[in-house]
Amino acid sequence: MNTLLVIIALVMGLVGLLGVFVPIVPGTILSFVGLICVFCTTESTISIGTLILWGIVSLVVILLDYILPGYFSKLFGGTKAGITGATVGTIVGIFFGVPGIILGPFFGAIAGEMIGSKAPIEKAFKVGMGSMLSFFVGTGIKLVAAVYMLYYIVKVFIAVAI
Repeated sequence: MNTLLVIIALVMGLVGLLGVFVPIVPGTILSFVGLICVFCTTESTISIGTLILWGIVSLVVILLDYILPGYFSKLFGGTKAGITGATVGTIVGIFFGVPGIILGPFFGAIAGEMIGSKAPIEKAFKVGMGSMLSFFVGTGIKLVAAVYMLYYIVKVFIAVAI
């Protein structure tokens, strides 16, 4: 049973890592499921506290994915209209794959600023750049979380394989 759980965990961890870069794959969730599988083995050195901590980290990472575009829009001078546009662009962008995930918040913030607050194109573009920057920050955060969870999975995988 340990071997099966560890193989499932490794697959989940690797697909979770892939999900950092492929928007349709719920990377953080799959990495955490892999961590749960590893936790259930007799070779696991993961405590319940560590598992709970990574569950909380996973939830925070998922929430940040939706919050960061609006936050970065505001940080770059966006109004409520730009923040709303960035958030809507993020959600709509999900349906267009990687280009949509990167460009959705950007165009959403620009549209929100230009339509909602009648901002000039220069200001709207700056706000759009801020929201697009959020994609890269969010990807970095997801990458760190996925790599750490994969580390725990591989550590147990090696213990079971040896």
